[in-house]
Amino acid sequence: MLKAIWAPVAALALLGCAATMDGQGNAPAAQQPTPQQIVAARQASFHLTGAAMGNMRAAIERGGDVSGQAYAARGVARWAAALPTMFPASTSAITPSRAKPEIWANKADFDAKAAAFAAAATRLAELAQANDKEGFAAQHRATAATCAACHDLYQVPQNRGS
Repeated sequence: MLKAIWAPVAALALLGCAATMDGQGNAPAAQQPTPQQIVAARQASFHLTGAAMGNMRAAIERGGDVSGQAYAARGVARWAAALPTMFPASTSAITPSRAKPEIWANKADFDAKAAAFAAAATRLAELAQANDKEGFAAQHRATAATCAACHDLYQVPQNRGS
């Protein structure tokens, strides 16, 4: 029964793959994201990180099981590891953006701060996985501090009036 269902699905998938090939069986070259797309992606990632960190804080305040926060913490750690790649020089003049020019002037320091954020978030995920409530709460504060250390130097403050 399963073979009867999956055979047409597999055939359609192969047909779809073949339709994307050029006349000689080669896949088309991957299109690179534009600087505007990179900025949009990093802004979305920062929003998702803020939401994840807020949800983790709420879990801490509830005082219950924090093991359910491991997935979100691992996601934050992965974003932090990728973060430096989301600030290529081609994005330095894209607006709107809250990125300060100091990011590109002090790229090594920016990258080091991102690495500290990634390490802190990785530890946060480990503590969540272990359901270490007290350790998780302390590490959440430490992780948030790594965010603030970068934001203080490299992010234009948000205009809360608009």
